[in-house]
Amino acid sequence: MSARTHDLVGIGIGPFNLGLAALADPLDLDAVFLDGRDGFAWHHGMMLEGATTQVPFLADLVTMADPTSRFSFLAWLKATGRLYPFYIRESFYPLRSEYDAYCRWVAGQLASLRWGRTVVRVEADDDVYVVRAQRADGTVETYRARHLVLGVGTQPVVPAGLRDLDGPVVHSAGYLPARDRLRAGDSITVVGSGQSAAEIYRDLLEDVDRHRYRLDWVTRSPRFFPMEYTKLTLEMTSPEYTDHFHALPVGVRDRLAREQRALSKGISGALVDDIYDTLYRKSAAGPVPTTLLTDTEVLGARWDGERFALRLRHAQLGTEHERTTAGLVLATGYAAHVPAFLDPVLDRLDLDAQGRFAVARDYSVDGGRRRVFVQNGEEHTHGVTAPDLGFGPWRSSAILEAVVGREVYPRERRIAFQEFGVPGDARPAGAAAVDGVDAGAVVGGAR
Repeated sequence: MSARTHDLVGIGIGPFNLGLAALADPLDLDAVFLDGRDGFAWHHGMMLEGATTQVPFLADLVTMADPTSRFSFLAWLKATGRLYPFYIRESFYPLRSEYDAYCRWVAGQLASLRWGRTVVRVEADDDVYVVRAQRADGTVETYRARHLVLGVGTQPVVPAGLRDLDGPVVHSAGYLPARDRLRAGDSITVVGSGQSAAEIYRDLLEDVDRHRYRLDWVTRSPRFFPMEYTKLTLEMTSPEYTDHFHALPVGVRDRLAREQRALSKGISGALVDDIYDTLYRKSAAGPVPTTLLTDTEVLGARWDGERFALRLRHAQLGTEHERTTAGLVLATGYAAHVPAFLDPVLDRLDLDAQGRFAVARDYSVDGGRRRVFVQNGEEHTHGVTAPDLGFGPWRSSAILEAVVGREVYPRERRIAFQEFGVPGDARPAGAAAVDGVDAGAVVGGAR
């Protein structure tokens, strides 16, 4: 075991820990980041041609913490000779392939990244964490750390009725490698209601007549929800709303998470319209071999060696029916998890009654010691800011403050015009006004 103890070891190198590594790079900080993959890759299974990010270019790895950083998206555009074309394009939203290339460009400049290291075990040695990582050749490396940052990402979710299903089921995470095989069949069913489901359906719809397959889209949502993207709604990706959400009881937070799905898991309005326009265009030549089923849940399925038989239930009617399909794509999202390599130190970490990380407001999960932090594993405790790329630098800044003991990157604490709870100057209901003036009134628009 090496005697060297790092200030910080990050486990997992997705966009959030990559952003943390970029923000830590200029600091006097001994940090290393470990990942089992050979290099950075961002949703390559959904890297559809022409697909854009759902956040503006300012939501890169660093800009919202440090607009002067040499690791910004604009710096990448300049370095690759694409700044003026991007300017002329006049769109805030980069291509998804551009964002991936930008992240790989940043990763290539950071000496703190260690690829090909799969973390297999984390142990404790007094106040130091001992991280063991296995390389492809089987050798195990040991890293000692004063602080851990868990950025292991989320895992694909498979509905309960389909988890033990035999047959070539495809999750949206692996869509592109399976696309040709899916198109070779006589029918394809896409299950899901979010952006990924819509992108896959739109991609398959374009070739439905050329390849001559039937294409179905099944969602348990009562309609195809567009993502809410109005400015006052976007204020919910703010420090104030995160403060408000985190302070709510667990049951209320879980209910809100279900009710707020359209804030981060809906479909972009432009894509909804494009799907309709494509259906309309193709229908001019005759009926389009497709069926869109809303308010319909997949209860289960069976595979007979050639086709899936899906058991469906229509929620409003309360009736069940079956539908067969040769190809099945599950665009059913992702969920955070507690990785097994943490088992030896679980007694030091905070978990809730459902076995999830009980993440503190400062993103720590170790009983207030502020030595272990989580990135994008806290949607159930922090709300919609957890997976938001634009809020990632804010969270990284908070983590770095805890690690180095000072605020390196100043963070905005109040950015919203609205109040998410009871205003601080509000008086109890029924209390008398003072000198005829409502004590809760706002004077001159001051907040």
